[in-house]
Amino acid sequence: MENPMFGEKDESANYQDRYAAYIIVETHGKIAMIEAPNGAFFLPGGEKEGQETNEEAISRELLEEMGISAEIACYLGEAAEYFYSNHRKTYFHNPGYFYVAKSWQKVGEPTEKDQSIWWVTPETALEKLKRGSHRWAVEKWLAMKQN
Repeated sequence: MENPMFGEKDESANYQDRYAAYIIVETHGKIAMIEAPNGAFFLPGGEKEGQETNEEAISRELLEEMGISAEIACYLGEAAEYFYSNHRKTYFHNPGYFYVAKSWQKVGEPTEKDQSIWWVTPETALEKLKRGSHRWAVEKWLAMKQN
């Protein structure tokens, strides 16, 4: 099956590749969303730095964004997105690699202080998540849970 693609590709734009890894973290029927300083909502995770593996990027991002460590249960899949970042004034091609946490624990305070953590129902996440690829991952996770 081909990986899903989201966003509109502007053929006249020069896109930078931005490889990223994200994870669904659940507790008591709610999942974590991160609210960026601009008010946009995303799944926990983000851009891979240097030669990081997907798992290393998730581990680092969870510490930065939530102050937690997590054990990965499974890989959901890859979905890419084309978007323009107003913050960075850059066009991005964003292949995202999505995972599900098996368990997690609080290990400290988030090191990134300009973001907020929201615990919401999956339905609320589907309404609020900014990126189509993130909504795709939540939908795939929900379908997997029902089987």
